[in-house]
Amino acid sequence: MFDLLATDPASSARRGRLQTAHGVIETPVFMPVGTQGTVKAVHPDELRALNSQIILGNTYHLWVRPGTDIIREAGGLHQFMNWDRPILTDSGGFQVFSLAKLRKIKEEGCYFQNHVDGTPMFLGPETAMEIQATLGSDIAMLFDECTPYPCTHDEAKKSMELTLRWAKRCHDWVNEHQPDAGAFARDERHAKQLHFPIVQGSTFQDLRQHCARELVAMDFPGYAVGGLSVGEPEEDMMRIAEWTCPLLPENKPRYAMGLGTPPQLVELIARGIDMFDCVLPTRLARNGTAFTHEGMMNLRNAKFAKDFRPIAEDTHPLCQGFSRAYLRHLVNTQEVLGLRLISLHNLHFYASLTSRARLAIEQGCFSEFRAEVHARYQTRPDTTDS
Repeated sequence: MFDLLATDPASSARRGRLQTAHGVIETPVFMPVGTQGTVKAVHPDELRALNSQIILGNTYHLWVRPGTDIIREAGGLHQFMNWDRPILTDSGGFQVFSLAKLRKIKEEGCYFQNHVDGTPMFLGPETAMEIQATLGSDIAMLFDECTPYPCTHDEAKKSMELTLRWAKRCHDWVNEHQPDAGAFARDERHAKQLHFPIVQGSTFQDLRQHCARELVAMDFPGYAVGGLSVGEPEEDMMRIAEWTCPLLPENKPRYAMGLGTPPQLVELIARGIDMFDCVLPTRLARNGTAFTHEGMMNLRNAKFAKDFRPIAEDTHPLCQGFSRAYLRHLVNTQEVLGLRLISLHNLHFYASLTSRARLAIEQGCFSEFRAEVHARYQTRPDTTDS
């Protein structure tokens, strides 16, 4: 299922290939986020032209709207959204975490009010797996509790142990129902759904390592590192990867959830991570911010009013004929074309970054690539207005 094709002698960076029911994924890979069954403002054909190998869907949001009955009748999420390449769905655990004021966590699962109309709902391990079987994603995440930051060691331990118990219940549900996935969706390929558990434990090394060992013992086809990007310092983020990745099987993919900036991606690749997702490319595009090799560019700034250069030399083909001045005009007048073009540019940037990382690992020059990214990229956005 996962072939390790090359490694970097100076770091833990890996070049791999993951086989799924809807196609092959070359890693390291960035996955655009399609929360509601769509990557915001981007057509599926444009994603294919970007060589987006896999996109992410949101279990919780799709469960609330339009609901699993409609997606089941459509033949699964691929058919519903006209996407013929792989899809990864999260478990809904992070969304429940974000509903802190509206939820109550118990052993059986989470009771909460949905964010749309306040309807009481319940989401537990078995429910999360059944929803994702209905969606028919290629990779389904196991239900977990996302530990808040900061928290005490005792709080993190209690949460991590709950995640492990829920992982066991997800594992049992999959073993019982996987051969009959057709009962949940019509496409036979849904029976080949892969299931990844999520390593939790906050910023505590002993908890992260214990969780990783316990999940590896359950023998899943891939593993995720969760609970990152919830407010912890970047140094802790990197340490968590350093503690966790060496304990995960070399012949299985590793996924860092919800990350991150371009330098963070490169540093996590260097620590052995293969898969990433992040809302930043499209979310920041809607605010007029573009990613470039030199850092983030705030196109709302007045200094771009007469800047007739393209966003960057290496931009999306559809963006090449448009200047920074014109894009600034579109953003400041709230024209939809502006956010579409910047979204395409940012997704192109992230796809290019991971493509370059793959090539650098293959050619044995990842250290040089890593140094170049850090030397050129400014981590703070350009916010000057002059």
